[in-house]
Amino acid sequence: MISMISGKIIHKDFSYVIIDCAGVGYKVFTTPDTQDKLINKNETSLWTHLAVRENALDLYGFLNKQDLDFFSLLITISGIGPKSALGILSVASVGVLRKAISSEDTSYLVKVSGIGKKSADKIVLELKDKLGKEYESDGTTLKEESDVVETLKTLGYKSYEIREALKKMPKDASGTSQRVKEALKILGK
Repeated sequence: MISMISGKIIHKDFSYVIIDCAGVGYKVFTTPDTQDKLINKNETSLWTHLAVRENALDLYGFLNKQDLDFFSLLITISGIGPKSALGILSVASVGVLRKAISSEDTSYLVKVSGIGKKSADKIVLELKDKLGKEYESDGTTLKEESDVVETLKTLGYKSYEIREALKKMPKDASGTSQRVKEALKILGK
């Protein structure tokens, strides 16, 4: 099993990177956020999952172990393959997805191509108990969070920039407009 890969990035594409590791180029599928974070880097280390199929060996890469662990949980659900799990992780951060699943909100999950209402309900049903109450509720509703993200995307910010700003958001920021203002302050630095 290939659990981590480090090396020089020799090619970047929309859905994958090729990493030269000891003279061998490994094609590693990633989320768009990971792609954005690797844009100015020549070298990287990625946590990986090797998906073995009858006709292919596919590597999926993540910048942190938390994303890999959530990906691994998603692919344990029948009907959710690695490509669908990667699509789910492309929609929102792991923290937001955990919060959505714990509160039985399927709105983020149905945004993924190939994930309908039934599949989203199945994901919530199977993962709700596994995730427990691991997230710390800051009083922000998922609708507010979604509105802030969409507003900032409209202003031209990339998903990974928005996620980083939301992580640094003061706990006392409430309401969509105040959260957008705070995020803009953080992004402006």
